Amino acid sequence: MMSDFALKSSNTLRAKRRGKLGGSIALVGALILGSAAAIPAHAQGTKIGFVNTERILRESGPAKTAQSKIEAEFKKRDDELQRLNNSLRSQAEKFDKDAPVLSESDRVKRQRELSNLDTDLQRKRREFQEDFNRRRNEEFSGIVSKANEAIKRIAEQESYDLIIQDAVTVNPRIDITDKVIQSLGK
Repeated sequence: MMSDFALKSSNTLRAKRRGKLGGSIALVGALILGSAAAIPAHAQGTKIGFVNTERILRESGPAKTAQSKIEAEFKKRDDELQRLNNSLRSQAEKFDKDAPVLSESDRVKRQRELSNLDTDLQRKRREFQEDFNRRRNEEFSGIVSKANEAIKRIAEQESYDLIIQDAVTVNPRIDITDKVIQSLGK
């Protein structure tokens, strides 16, 4: 024979189990109804497209033109950096050869000069890279704007419901990047 406490405890446990089971059944029912509601949307023929922005910035005519323009604009500074780098390297090699016969003060002096040249070269490289990246971003932001306009035009003309840019994996069947690149070439 069970005590009143044991009976109440077991009834409470059963009620909790029924509550959890009832919640699980309700969740499963909601998922089934949600899936059923999604089927008509898919059955209506949702049209999805994908665009690879990186490819547009690498392969489109405006991107290639901008890249050539930027490279020409920075060629003189790049050549100067190469010249400074070669000069520093040759001075370092000369120092390595001369170091055994140099006096301590001359050796310290030339090491300091080489260190100063290296610091200056690193600063100039950093400035060059920052300027180059800033200029590249300026040019390519205009291309991205034009690409977005082309994407919107294609979406309207071909009745796309959704166009995704830059996904992890995509079926090539929905990739419209070539259409966007062609549109930018016009």
